[in-house]
Amino acid sequence: MITRLRAENFKSWKDTGELRLGRLTGLFGTNSSGKTSLLQLLPLLKQTAEFPDLNRVLNTGSQESPVYLGTLPEIIHGHRTDSALRLAITWAGKELLFDFANRIFDDDHPLKEITFQVSIIWRTGRPTVESFEYGLGGESLGMRLTSLADETYELTHHGEHLESSKLTEQRHARFLAPPIKCYGFPPEVQKYFEDITFPPALQFAFENICRKVHYLGPIRPYAFRVYEWGGEQPADAGWDGEQAISAILASKTVKQVAEWLKRMDLIHSFRLQTVGKSRTIYQCQVRTTPTATEVLLPDVGFGVSQILPVLANCAILPEGSTLLLEQPEIHLHPFAQAALADVLIDAIKNRNIQIIVESHSEHILRRIQRRISREVLSAEEAALYFCSFENGASAIEELEVDPYGNIRNWPKHFFGDEMGELADMTVAAMERQKAGSK
Repeated sequence: MITRLRAENFKSWKDTGELRLGRLTGLFGTNSSGKTSLLQLLPLLKQTAEFPDLNRVLNTGSQESPVYLGTLPEIIHGHRTDSALRLAITWAGKELLFDFANRIFDDDHPLKEITFQVSIIWRTGRPTVESFEYGLGGESLGMRLTSLADETYELTHHGEHLESSKLTEQRHARFLAPPIKCYGFPPEVQKYFEDITFPPALQFAFENICRKVHYLGPIRPYAFRVYEWGGEQPADAGWDGEQAISAILASKTVKQVAEWLKRMDLIHSFRLQTVGKSRTIYQCQVRTTPTATEVLLPDVGFGVSQILPVLANCAILPEGSTLLLEQPEIHLHPFAQAALADVLIDAIKNRNIQIIVESHSEHILRRIQRRISREVLSAEEAALYFCSFENGASAIEELEVDPYGNIRNWPKHFFGDEMGELADMTVAAMERQKAGSK
């Protein structure tokens, strides 16, 4: 699970500060306040880790990528190329089967957190790693740029175990080749350690946590009258939701998805069946009420097809996954939006996944508050934020939620001015009644 996140000089963010992430994290706020940018950080690292070119410092994407951010100068806050882009991520999980003393942990060992942080600068017309570092339990190991002219690096390390038992030849290894991407040690680093698998293990841990990140964007495809599935097993519903039906079929989670759709009062029944004698062509049949005629998915409200990828991901992602959802409530009526919050809570509780959601929905937030008050979800398991744009930069404030679901620091005009609207309606009614009585 990813526990903390930070970005400096990233798009509209001068500095997010260190953000605590919960099992369920909600990002709320005004338009163009930086919510989506925060959600793009993890996919950016993921597509960098998965990109085949080891020399690509940061894969900012293309039209076919989950996020497409352009060049580094376009990403840096204020387009100031004299500033460094700094990203930091902290996580805990069973993949951390080592510490800096090279002791192997058994399954019962308490999980530790590991932090990765990187600083990237724009020099000679391309991104360059200024430094990166891994930290675990008071120890740290990384690389730092020593000469921009010939792009050489040195190892940086801190901690008792590294000083006393790890480095074998030189205390300060210098004149190293550039890092692999923005997070990996070049092969020559291994000769400085008694256990040559140690530096690659850090790289593996970073890639492993990136592999567990799954992103779903806000624009999802229209429903089709038929779907083709040849037995492939998608890792998720796809960043645009196109693999939702294939993912549901492969994971045999039709029953779970149908249950959630019914709980949200979107349909009464949902099933997938082959067409004729075909073994690869499927139709999605739905019934809106118990007595309604069964029809194909495109023949019911648009909201059902839009929420299917969300539900598919909640049903199929393996334990330990981190699911990023951008405006999952699109095209849903208020009751369904509130019920969606229950689905997300169900997924984190019963399937042990982490969910980070960017939303404009008051109904989702209110349902989360209600579940905290009912002790279905603890205040510690949730991390709720309000984003705004102030003085040329994005700003973020964590909402203080007490054990009863109350928000102590409710921002002004969080979801508009509801009381102002009602008060003005009352005044208008009184004025019209008074005028009519004359």
